[in-house]
Amino acid sequence: MGTEFVQIKCPGCGASVSTSDEVCEYCGKPVIIKSFNSVASMSMPQLNKYVGSYKKELDSIGENDAINKSIAMCYLKLKQYKMAGKYFQKAMEDNFDDSENYFYAAVCLLEGKKAFLTTRTVINQIETYINDAISIENKGVYYYLLAYIKYDYYKRKGFGTSPDYMECINNAMQCNLTRMDAEQMFEILSVTMPQELSI
Repeated sequence: MGTEFVQIKCPGCGASVSTSDEVCEYCGKPVIIKSFNSVASMSMPQLNKYVGSYKKELDSIGENDAINKSIAMCYLKLKQYKMAGKYFQKAMEDNFDDSENYFYAAVCLLEGKKAFLTTRTVINQIETYINDAISIENKGVYYYLLAYIKYDYYKRKGFGTSPDYMECINNAMQCNLTRMDAEQMFEILSVTMPQELSI
């Protein structure tokens, strides 16, 4: 089931807009948040206003993958990983063709901590989500997140794994991973990029 466009109120100014609109024609603010870049510079009060507005829309129109993903992005920016994860899950249920929902759900499971400090059960779930994302769309950043997991969890703990983090980095580079993508991923993860993963 794909995305169905519905009329909503702009979270920025309250004007009547559609979930097909990325930016409000009246106030120029994002309507639907499709990427982390849209929320990267938002203040906490603005993010809270957006979440409140989106939740009101869900109350009146029912479940909507685009709105659930938008709420999840706001919570991710607020570093409320459990809440963000919950909304990425809901977005996944309504639209399982959006690879980013799986990628960000994996990010949320780390809860802003190093992979090294995460339990094996959670690492297994993260790997499942990343592999789901890759099976939908080959993006360099997906392989790069896998490289980070393979390095920080497996390599640092001395566990064998295949593919290893070097193979994952090579896959990421073949899928056109940029330095900016790499830096942004670690900013979202809230951990420092290990020297070994520097590209």
